[in-house]
Amino acid sequence: MMVTILIIVNLSIDYYIWWTLRRRYPQRTWSKIQLWSAVAINLFLLIVLSVPHRTGEDSQLRFIMWSLFSYLTIYAAKLIFLICDAISLLPKIWHSKRWKWLTPTGAILGLFCFLTMWYGALINRYSIDVNEVTVEIKDLSKAFDGYRIVQISDFHVGTYGNDTTFVHQVVERINSLHPDAVLFTGDIVNRHAQELQPFIKTLSQVKAPGGVYAILGNHDYGDYYDWDSPIDKDNDRHLLLSSFSDMGWDLILNDHRWLVNSNDSLALIGVENIGDPPFKVYGDLEVAYPDTGDSHAKILLTHNPAHWENDIADHPDQNIALTLSGHTHAMQMQVGSISPASLRYKYWGGLYHDSQGQQLYVNIGLGAVGLPMRIGATPEITVITLRPKK
Repeated sequence: MMVTILIIVNLSIDYYIWWTLRRRYPQRTWSKIQLWSAVAINLFLLIVLSVPHRTGEDSQLRFIMWSLFSYLTIYAAKLIFLICDAISLLPKIWHSKRWKWLTPTGAILGLFCFLTMWYGALINRYSIDVNEVTVEIKDLSKAFDGYRIVQISDFHVGTYGNDTTFVHQVVERINSLHPDAVLFTGDIVNRHAQELQPFIKTLSQVKAPGGVYAILGNHDYGDYYDWDSPIDKDNDRHLLLSSFSDMGWDLILNDHRWLVNSNDSLALIGVENIGDPPFKVYGDLEVAYPDTGDSHAKILLTHNPAHWENDIADHPDQNIALTLSGHTHAMQMQVGSISPASLRYKYWGGLYHDSQGQQLYVNIGLGAVGLPMRIGATPEITVITLRPKK
């Protein structure tokens, strides 16, 4: 249904541009170029949409991803031109001349949009941003005063194929920060565990004296792939779990660990994916840590920030000083503090507090899924320095 609507809208855009060029340029060269290029592009779209995206090789998925992205960059530019040109016709209502200056303005703005999207795909998607955050925690022992945690999230390594260049850069940047512990908050792959295999050696080089810990995200369960049988899906899960082990990352599945520094400890809770519909629920906080209201200082890893919003924030029976999440990607678009992710998620990026002092940090992720671009919303590595609450 959505695809049909998209095609109808884009064909309407093409018709408007063709009609406009036909009226303004009698020689019709430009209108013919518009007509036949539109036919070719939309036929190509139909071919791309016929390629299976829930089965087949990962190279097919990447082909679909880049093809749809290319298509959208063209039609986003055309839409901007159409809007500006249509506004230029408003004076016709009162029998005045068209605002001709708006037509070239629309062309320039459309070109700017096209170039911005490709900049986000080819350059900004690899521009790592390190965010330094200080978090005060109630009942934090002196041993953890100044403890440095690196949080990373949403790698989606399948998007890179077999190219380890960016992943290697991320690993080098993490290690250069000399963290006490590294925490990964889910979505290591796009569809299945095989995507992770080219990156195991590189990711195993992430080092921290306190350990490297991880949880799973909604993409890590094989739910975005059509399996031949339940056994195949189960085998994929086993491969993913063994891959984390090969990397030396401690995968926490509805359980908890204790970060130890000197003679003191800090509870680290990890739940499997708990999110809002349509995402499946695999996690169970009560199983992971039966008494979250106790007096221990605790950090919770949960992929989807909706879990914090629904079950932790402003709940008097909870005492979880800091929750770390990912998932939103800031929808891979952000200008300053503005992102379309705010239309879907109340908590989509950065540090948040509830009324009783519990805190949430949402990391906007490293990778890209769906559209291979990041406009703003640069890949994030978060350095969290813990301090006792005064």
